[in-house]
Amino acid sequence: MDLNRRGVVLVIGFVVVLLQLCNLASANMVFQVQHKFNKKFSLNQLKSHDTQRHGRLLAAADLPIGGDRSPTSAALYYTKITLGEPPNPYHVQVDTGSDLLWVNCIECDTCPTRSDLGVPLLLYDPEGSCTSKKIPCDDEFCTKTFDAPENSDCKAGMPCQYACKYGDGSSTAGYFVSDNIHLAKVSGNGQTTILNGNVTFGCGAKQSGELSSTEQALDGIIGFGQAKTSVLSQLASSKKIKKTFSHCLDGNKGGGIFAIGEVVEPKVKTTPILDDKTHYNIELKSIDVNGDNLKLPTSIFDFMKNEGAVVDSGTTLAYFPDDVYKQLMEKIMAAQPNNKPHTVEEFFKCYKYSGNIDEGFPVITFHFANKLPLKVVPHQYFFAVEDEWCIGFMNSNVQGKDGGDLTLLGDLVLSDKLVTYDIDNQVIGWTDYNCSSSIKVKDEESGNVYEVFARDLSSSHYAYSSRVILGLFLFLAFVLIN
Repeated sequence: MDLNRRGVVLVIGFVVVLLQLCNLASANMVFQVQHKFNKKFSLNQLKSHDTQRHGRLLAAADLPIGGDRSPTSAALYYTKITLGEPPNPYHVQVDTGSDLLWVNCIECDTCPTRSDLGVPLLLYDPEGSCTSKKIPCDDEFCTKTFDAPENSDCKAGMPCQYACKYGDGSSTAGYFVSDNIHLAKVSGNGQTTILNGNVTFGCGAKQSGELSSTEQALDGIIGFGQAKTSVLSQLASSKKIKKTFSHCLDGNKGGGIFAIGEVVEPKVKTTPILDDKTHYNIELKSIDVNGDNLKLPTSIFDFMKNEGAVVDSGTTLAYFPDDVYKQLMEKIMAAQPNNKPHTVEEFFKCYKYSGNIDEGFPVITFHFANKLPLKVVPHQYFFAVEDEWCIGFMNSNVQGKDGGDLTLLGDLVLSDKLVTYDIDNQVIGWTDYNCSSSIKVKDEESGNVYEVFARDLSSSHYAYSSRVILGLFLFLAFVLIN
């Protein structure tokens, strides 16, 4: 095999409407991402979003789609991609916690036809694209990549089907197709060109539950997980991309950076991704609050060592086992002994607090393997709702029997940090960073290093009011192997 490498840097940003991906000869690419919730959300809506997501995340471990894991419910970010020839636009959720790209299909009579988000919805029509191809059940993608179970009923020409039921009771079912996907690539500092390619994705023919609702409805989901069905994995398996991505969410102004490929600046220290896990699990060794370590039972430490904490920017809040959650809340509330929080919508502890939130509450530090700390200051675990501050920590026991020991770190505690997922080397790392500034990415083909600046989607024509517009300027650095 010829192992001469040619690189490409693909950037996904807020200023373009196209998402394009393939024909990776030399590329930087861009797509827009928008936060889903508007400012007038209820706290139960926020928790419901995460509950559905966790149910799907947890259910994914139990309800695999072949060798894959099921896509999760409601990623916080969505983007506009184009598929087919002629190209048509689709709004899809962007999710680091799932793998499959799927969109609602023309045969679907239960799919939403309008969205409360105000975005136009479109059903994908395989017959309307001259480059579309239905994947048969005896195709290699179905039998090996998708790792579908043996089906004695499979006959040549029958479709490769998928079906997934999620933890919140909703489901998606359909079949796989391949078609062109179009990405806007960065060809230099501040310059973009068009990139075309071909990927295999799900064509959703039947949706139920939340997936058939008009509330926060979108056309589908694009996952950035590790499984073989993800767009990243498909391209990596053909030796075209490097399976590394990074995100940097601006917790103050909104917007930020989401990068796939080699980021050369800033540098990050890493910790291993635990083996044989569906999601991005890393070993959590201890937690301290203003330097005072939590006193946790051996069972919790053993669990955190073996199962770890899930790092997932697609979830808003942070979730902890009961013993961890109770001690965290006690230490946080001890910082304001004369200002007791009140409970909002059953679960959220909220303060009426007019002072500087970072001066009135403690710093929490999570310590991971390889001596990697995650320092979380108060404004990164509190969120503002009108004139109140609410704590963005939840007891994972409220997720039900399957989620009782779940430890999950969502986007609140991951904000203001560049977080890198290096799937090839099975490590995750991060560093505190100004996410409204820029990062430097490397073009492997030329060796050039490009500086790319963060963008805020609220400044584009897709400006929606939101609690926190965490738009992502997604930079993909690809490596081509001839």
